[in-house]
Amino acid sequence: MIRNKILSLLVCCLMTVAAVAQSKVDTRIHIFDNNVHSLKVCLASNMYVPPVLMMNSDDRLLVNFDYLDYDVHYLRYSVTHCNADWQPSQLVESEYVSGFNYADIDDYAPSEATYVHYYNYQFTLPNSDMEFLVSGNYLLSVYEQDDPSKILFQTRFSVCEGKVSVFPQVTSRTDIEYNNRFQQVSFDIRYKPNQIKDPYSEFTCIVSQNSRDDNAVVVNRPTMVGVDHVTYEHNRDLIFAAGNEFRRFETVNAHNINMGVQSIRYYEPMYHAVLMVDEPRNELQYLYDKTQYGRFTIRNAEAFGENALQADYMITHFSLNTLGKLNGGNVWLYGEFLEGYPASQAMMNYDASSGCYTADLLLKQGAYNYMYLWVPDGTTVGQTSLIEGDHYETVNEYLVKVYDRPTGERYDRFVGYGVAYSGI
Repeated sequence: MIRNKILSLLVCCLMTVAAVAQSKVDTRIHIFDNNVHSLKVCLASNMYVPPVLMMNSDDRLLVNFDYLDYDVHYLRYSVTHCNADWQPSQLVESEYVSGFNYADIDDYAPSEATYVHYYNYQFTLPNSDMEFLVSGNYLLSVYEQDDPSKILFQTRFSVCEGKVSVFPQVTSRTDIEYNNRFQQVSFDIRYKPNQIKDPYSEFTCIVSQNSRDDNAVVVNRPTMVGVDHVTYEHNRDLIFAAGNEFRRFETVNAHNINMGVQSIRYYEPMYHAVLMVDEPRNELQYLYDKTQYGRFTIRNAEAFGENALQADYMITHFSLNTLGKLNGGNVWLYGEFLEGYPASQAMMNYDASSGCYTADLLLKQGAYNYMYLWVPDGTTVGQTSLIEGDHYETVNEYLVKVYDRPTGERYDRFVGYGVAYSGI
């Protein structure tokens, strides 16, 4: 009897351990506090490229955000090392950061001459408080100094070794059609002879389009392997819908005409910016427009000091005229400015009286890229074909990240990356 009870207890313990091991940690970009706005994570030297730091370089990651309040909040941050799939690795903190795994945010200031009051916070990584010891993906968490359990937001960045060279290419002559609706990515990884023992099992490659997570692709096995290189080509998983150029608008001037804006008016207690009514572009011819691949820039053209402190917030009104409700899914806004915010802000509402999908967002003055994605019911992958259209000429940014896990290693090393632009 006792033996059976022990066996039963042991089985229960093993099942519990297995369940915990199988549970996934939600490491997606999330903003948990509604007072956090305008979160920007980028390289200090170039805000228009993916947030990837090269180890042993002068690169610095810049984190900038606002907290809407009259009072200052004393904030702190820490990081978690993650594998290629953005799940926490087996490393302990002392193995991936020097010193203590937390630091205070000391660079902050109140807004100046704005109707909406906020404090702007910023810091750079690495710094004297925090150095990264290994490559990989990092989850950054920001929280109140006196309450670590109150996380304001979590966001992502990566640290790369540069151990291998990655050469991506993009073509509209895909394996399924020629110069029409799709673009296909291929890439080579080059390294020193015998540097990689088994590329078939060691490499994990992540390919993303315009920093989107919903349609990112994981590739594990190369097409060809040489002594000092591997090739990934003719992989149908690497065929992406071409989409269309991002739409743009600017709210840089509260008293003059701005790109894509119908009107800006002040209604107590803040400005309201009504954007031009958008129309579907799926049946229109392709038209080139230079964009920033979904990114945004904070700017107030009337500022006499720092844009970060003197740009005001406006309720920004979006509307998409579809001439009726679209059945079988939902319309979502997409752009860097929406990363991490609740789904209720990104998903548009249908207004039967106007026949338009609408969204009202509190956005800081600046220049913004955005597009509309159709997300069918039961899926999480946005489609461009129904509203924006798919044109092979579209200039998209493709990021290829390469991770290496040699036999016996306890984490995925981020060993190289490459960026390619279609249509250029």
